[in-house]
Amino acid sequence: MALARARRNQVTNYWPGFVDALSSLLLVIIFLLSLFMLTQTFLNNEILGKDTALSRLNSQIAELTDLLQLERANGADLESTIASLTATLATAQGERDNLVSQLAGLDQVDDGSAQTIAGLTTELGNERELSREANAQVALLNQQLAALRSQIGALESALNASETRDSQSKTQIADLGRRLNLALAQRVQDLSRYRSDFFGRLRQILEGRADVRVVGDRFVFQSEVLFAGGQAGVSPEGFGDLDTLAAAILQLQAEIPPEINWVLRIDGHTDRRPIRSVQFPSNWELSAARAISVAKYLVSKGVPPSRMVAAGFGEFTPLDPADTEEAFRRNRRIEFKLTEG
Repeated sequence: MALARARRNQVTNYWPGFVDALSSLLLVIIFLLSLFMLTQTFLNNEILGKDTALSRLNSQIAELTDLLQLERANGADLESTIASLTATLATAQGERDNLVSQLAGLDQVDDGSAQTIAGLTTELGNERELSREANAQVALLNQQLAALRSQIGALESALNASETRDSQSKTQIADLGRRLNLALAQRVQDLSRYRSDFFGRLRQILEGRADVRVVGDRFVFQSEVLFAGGQAGVSPEGFGDLDTLAAAILQLQAEIPPEINWVLRIDGHTDRRPIRSVQFPSNWELSAARAISVAKYLVSKGVPPSRMVAAGFGEFTPLDPADTEEAFRRNRRIEFKLTEG
């Protein structure tokens, strides 16, 4: 009979360890999901900012492309004008050569042709003047064409630079997402490890207490451990448990690196029976006041206020929906959860 009792005790001792391992696994999964959602939100904000910059860059590229096409059209017009003027110049030069030939032939005639020669000389001078003006216009147009080609080259360079920046921006966005995911994954691992250490210490300290238990990723204290019925001030009987909790928090704070942002959530809960007192018009006020009282006591023991969040949930998140005294007792509780800030 003693052997059978020992075997039952051995089986029973295995069960809490299995429950603790399962709870820790659920805790890590829930935390990873929460952190993943936060990571996605942050990454979406970063990518939205990059997309805005990318849109501006694409708009600049489109404007540069339009300007480049316009300049190329102007260049084509100038080249056409130069070709026309060159043809005109060639015609003028041909006429000038013809007049020179006629003038040379007239030198052999008598003086009666002097008036004709004078007219031809005047016409030749006019043709030469037109030729000089045409040459000047051609030279000017060539200068304008060279300047236009220089502008086109500058626009093409600016367009290539914009496309290069566009490609670099996309690469930077991808690299940013990768580095952010790696950093957040590291933070998840670090905080999970410290949370496990914190839970392990509290389990050792509070082992065997029926009124303190682990539910999911939280430590749960029954309200009767810390408060008298209908009251929000911590009772003297609860000072010892909170002192133990404060010591564990301070030890954990000294170990967690400063770059890991963490807080201890303190959640107050009541059963579904209304209180309706002058001090507490509803269970919501009572649950919030109890959470705040616990936070203030921990502050008095040296825990930084910036590392705590107090919240009241009233009767709206019960652990047991039954209408029994046992269910009411389970639902009256204070929960402690170590989570990210």
